Amino acid sequence: MDEMSTLQRIAVWALPVLFAITVHEVAHGWVARRLGDPTAMMLGRLTLNPLKHIDPIGTVLLPLLMLLFSPFIFGWAKPVPVTWENLKHPKRDMALVAAAGPLSNLLMALLWVIMLRIGIGVNHELPWLGAYLFYAGQAGIVINLVLMVLNLLPLPPLDGGRVVSGLLPGPWSWQLNRIEPYGLLVLLLLLMSGVLGSILGPVIDGLQSLLYFIVGLRG
Repeated sequence: MDEMSTLQRIAVWALPVLFAITVHEVAHGWVARRLGDPTAMMLGRLTLNPLKHIDPIGTVLLPLLMLLFSPFIFGWAKPVPVTWENLKHPKRDMALVAAAGPLSNLLMALLWVIMLRIGIGVNHELPWLGAYLFYAGQAGIVINLVLMVLNLLPLPPLDGGRVVSGLLPGPWSWQLNRIEPYGLLVLLLLLMSGVLGSILGPVIDGLQSLLYFIVGLRG
């Protein structure tokens, strides 16, 4: 997509980024509701309306700046609130609620690779639609795989940290949760040092190639 203008890149990435971040948060709230906590539903957060989930920095500013100046892009929405006391089995259920976000990104990546394949199929008859579906599909695959793999890192407050915390015995879980106030700082340092990219890059590339293979394309 390097040949695109800035406005074209923003037009292509806007919908995939909004959906990736919004559905990720809705998935947390939906699973929490199924497990006994209606907090997200009561606050009107079980909706795909992105306006209910937008964080000015994480949903708009950061993805825009990274899209313009970096080959690596991610972001976040306003976290969906979960009242763990309402859950039937709080420790286990919090892990399930956390896992729902990355799982939703995997499912969306699968949908976007299908959109990409459709774009190739209709390109001859409807080149404008084919081009959009192709490039938006590429963007949707990338942003969802990035969010999935990034959030699966076993570092609180990321989803992976909450999943691991739910699986560990009580004392170990408590020790891991003590890292949470410093988790985002650690993540930022890993990003700025290039370590994060070297860890996530091969995993994301491998998953992307697998998705292309599933729909009969070469990665």
